[in-house]
Amino acid sequence: MQSSHNSFEEIYAVCNLSIVPVRTEPNDKAEMCTQLLFGESFIISKFTEDGKWAYIQNLTDDYFGWIDAKQYKSVSKEYVETLHKNPTPVSKGLFGIMKGHRKIFPVLMGSLLPMYNNGQVRIDDEIYVFEGEYTYPAKGTPSDIEKTAKFYLFSPYLWGGKTHYGIDCSGLVQQVFMFNGYKLPRDSSKQEEMGMAIAFGMHKKGDLAFFHNVTGRVIHVGIVLDHDLIIHASGEVRIDKLDEVGIYNLDKKQYSHKLHSLKRVLSTDFL
Repeated sequence: MQSSHNSFEEIYAVCNLSIVPVRTEPNDKAEMCTQLLFGESFIISKFTEDGKWAYIQNLTDDYFGWIDAKQYKSVSKEYVETLHKNPTPVSKGLFGIMKGHRKIFPVLMGSLLPMYNNGQVRIDDEIYVFEGEYTYPAKGTPSDIEKTAKFYLFSPYLWGGKTHYGIDCSGLVQQVFMFNGYKLPRDSSKQEEMGMAIAFGMHKKGDLAFFHNVTGRVIHVGIVLDHDLIIHASGEVRIDKLDEVGIYNLDKKQYSHKLHSLKRVLSTDFL
C-alpha cells in the first residue's frame, strides 16, 4: 500500500495500548495486515471523512495501513525524533504490566518501552511504570536467533499477528530478528529482498528460507535450524524438515511449501 497525503500536517503518534490491529482498508471487517504493539511510533497522514479511521506509516518498519482513530496517543515531532536517536528497550517476557494513570494493562513480548528510565516509560507527557523483563536488542548469534524463535513455539498462526497470542510467518521472522538487533521488513516478499543469496547445502542456522506459490510469488518464510530443520508459523509455530523441494510437514508426512530461495541476513562475524 502506498502512502498518500492530504492538506493537513502529519500527526506523530505512539501506540499506547497493548495491541492495535492495522487493516488494509478503513473498516472493522477489513483484513488485518499487521499489528501495532505498545510503544511503536507512527505517522498519521490522513483520516477518513468521518474521522473514524487514520492512515498510518509505522516508523519501526515503514508499513502502511489503517487504524481506529481512537487507538493512539498524539505526540510531538520532537519527541519522536528524540526517541529514534536513542536505544529503546523491548519487553522480553511473555508479558509485562504497564501501570498508567487510572489504568493497568498487559504489554506483550516485543513491545517497545519508549524513553525508559528506572522502571518508568514516557510517552510525551504521559508516564507509565513498567513491571517485567526487558532487553536492549543487540546483534545476536545464530544460537541467539534459535533460542528466541523457539520461545514462540506453538503460538497459534494469525494472519497479520506479531505476538504469542497469534503470529504469522513474516511476523515471527521480523520479531525474532528485531530481538537480535536486525531490522527486517514486515512481509515475506520484502524480507526475501534482504541479505545474501545462499545455495541449498550451504545454508546454516539463522539463515532465512523463502517459499513460493504456483505463480512463483514468495508467500512464506521460516528460519533455518541445524540438521536441515526449519522453524516457521503454519497453523502454529512449529519445526519441520527442510530439503531442496521445500518444507516437509513431519506430522502430515507431506510437503506444505515449495522452496524459493535461501538468504543470509546475519553478520558473517557469527558464521
